[in-house]
Amino acid sequence: MENSYDLLIVGGGPAGLAAAIYGGRARLRTLVLNRGDYGGQATTTREIVNYPGYIEVGGDELMADFKKHAEHFGVEFRKEQAVSVDFSGGLKKIRTRKGKEFSAKAVILACGNEPRLLNIPGEKELKGMGVSYCATCDAEFFEGMRVVVVGSGDQAIEEGMYITKFAEEVSVVVLHGEGVLDCNKQSAARAFANPKMRFIWDSTVAEVQGAQTVSAVKLKNVKTGAESVVECQGVFFFVGMVPPTGFLQGSGLEMDDRGYIPVNGLMETNIEGVYAVGDNRVKYLRQVATCVGDGATAAVAAERYISEMDDFERDVLGAGDKVILYFFNAYQSETIAYGTLLEEANQMSGHPQRVVKVDTATRKVLAQKYGVTAVPAALLLEKGERAGELKAADKSALAREIAAFATGK
Repeated sequence: MENSYDLLIVGGGPAGLAAAIYGGRARLRTLVLNRGDYGGQATTTREIVNYPGYIEVGGDELMADFKKHAEHFGVEFRKEQAVSVDFSGGLKKIRTRKGKEFSAKAVILACGNEPRLLNIPGEKELKGMGVSYCATCDAEFFEGMRVVVVGSGDQAIEEGMYITKFAEEVSVVVLHGEGVLDCNKQSAARAFANPKMRFIWDSTVAEVQGAQTVSAVKLKNVKTGAESVVECQGVFFFVGMVPPTGFLQGSGLEMDDRGYIPVNGLMETNIEGVYAVGDNRVKYLRQVATCVGDGATAAVAAERYISEMDDFERDVLGAGDKVILYFFNAYQSETIAYGTLLEEANQMSGHPQRVVKVDTATRKVLAQKYGVTAVPAALLLEKGERAGELKAADKSALAREIAAFATGK
């Protein structure tokens, strides 16, 4: 099918592009769906100085290299916005705003983050007319003007310093008391030493004012309640990020109260065959480097999942009504010995069944699917459904159990 893939990645930021590189290299038919420009928030970062191998690189340049690398391995890209999903079946389905539907054996969610809105009067009305969330994108439009920056984290302070290259003055509105910023100490020291930056402490923005464009902001002192007005031509909000995961509501996917997705060490979500990576997952550090690691891990895990499920379709579901699914560990000699005993008993039974072997040392998906927590384990399957388990420890008794399974007696 034209819109059917092995691996479908929602999001084209650092995590999604890294996953795409690994998926393409593994010769999976891989598609990346992305609603905007590729690279995500990384492309709005003017200078990246902590990505290994690059002393300094522009975010857009680095992301262009990522995408080119993925294309080298045959990865497909489409500008589509996911609006709903169906993860209930073996094939995962994604529907887009343009009315298209894509399906894949495995899905990696790499939706990233987007700026959090304060939803104060004037913010939405004046967006793009003086209200901005990206200094790299818009700072040059405020040449010689007065600008207000809202926030005190790394992004707010570093982007604020970038804006001073263009603006006449940058006023930083800080929720904390005098001298307290949420950014790293180096950035704080540079900001305090910047003659174009001034700080308004213990304050928050209550309203963005202006008719056709921004003309001022109304501030409120959080300690005294006093209000004041600061004239400006631009307001940059840097008050945190939120994951755009609303389209996943109702899918059965577990998310926290903020919309972030919890995963395990393999980037697996609570739904089989669905992974989450990068800034939209629950994690300690959100950086390009950590996103790349997430993407690589998820793509490798997804490739192994797809391989196991393909084998399952062929060797179990395609083998007939009845199959013995034997789980062992290649590093545990007793499980190998039991496998030999099982083969001999199977022949002795007079009704030999197809035996499909799964090494849990390297292949864990089917063990999880059937709830196998200890090996050796020999499950009796009928049309893929668990019908029982072989329990006997000696060859003769094991042969009788197999014969009973084969004949239904």
